[in-house]
Amino acid sequence: MMNSSDLWSKQNINNCFEFVNSSCPKSNRSLTSYLTMCFVMFGAIILTIVGNLVVIISVSHFKQLHTPTNFLILSLAITDFLLGLLVMPYSMVRSITSCWYFGDIFCKMHSCFDIMLCTTSIFHLFFISVDRYYAVCHPLHYFRKITTSVIEVCLFISWSVPCIYAFGVVLSNVNVEGIQDYVASVSCIGSCSLLFNKLWAAISSLISFFIPGALMIGIYIHIFSVARKQAKLIHNQTKSKSSLKGESKAAKTLSIVMGVFILCWLPFFTVTTVDPHLNFSTSEDIYNAVLWLGYINSTLNPIIYALFYPWFRKSVGFIITGNIFNVESSSFNVIHEV
Repeated sequence: MMNSSDLWSKQNINNCFEFVNSSCPKSNRSLTSYLTMCFVMFGAIILTIVGNLVVIISVSHFKQLHTPTNFLILSLAITDFLLGLLVMPYSMVRSITSCWYFGDIFCKMHSCFDIMLCTTSIFHLFFISVDRYYAVCHPLHYFRKITTSVIEVCLFISWSVPCIYAFGVVLSNVNVEGIQDYVASVSCIGSCSLLFNKLWAAISSLISFFIPGALMIGIYIHIFSVARKQAKLIHNQTKSKSSLKGESKAAKTLSIVMGVFILCWLPFFTVTTVDPHLNFSTSEDIYNAVLWLGYINSTLNPIIYALFYPWFRKSVGFIITGNIFNVESSSFNVIHEV
């Protein structure tokens, strides 16, 4: 008599579509592996949707938060919310089962939105770093430089460039030029994989990560350097320990910002760039791991870019207690913090 584990293994060895010729093989995972992946991925999806929705509600509802800087944070939250709602659930099914059940047309649309929203999120992080640069390094010119019009331009670039790039590449199939034979040899009914040739793997990684990422890291290093000099100058003049405390807090904040960004996205774009040179030998499990690590950056963005702000913690309190529906709650005092 078979136990539950044996029964699971027997049921788990089949194709994506039974009785269909050229159907892709379904993943053969243990029950423990299956449940672990479901728990981690479903948890990431829920946290991404809920966390970014709280940011969207907070900035949209409270008029005091309608500032150029917060419009960037709001747009970032919308981007990550859409990623969690429209992309991650379907990627979860594909990652766990190795099957795509939603048709070829939706596969292309899913790939387009996946690339677009991930790149848009990274572009937002870059423009937020530019905003922080002017706030810390040029505080006297900040409100003159970072206006609503400037933020509108930043938002237009953040959305339009990734959209044109993602839909242009996927729908034109330029990413598979020269590797059509390989793509045909591995294609089967129930698959939805996006392969890049060597050229477009490099271009994609440069546009989506390495260029904005390098600029962002350089900006944050410069911000830290300026903040450190300012703290030392104030400390020498006032002999106050608060300036050193502020320096320590700035160093911790910037370390978290850069560390999480690099940790989440560097593995994925490294694999994307290197894989075509290795004859696409990267295992499916490794690809899924680095892909979901990148997705998790959108899960962490509300924490990194919102929980550092007192206004966000205060608005979360209003939302949880239901006081957000009271007229009085929309007039809370906003504490500004760079």
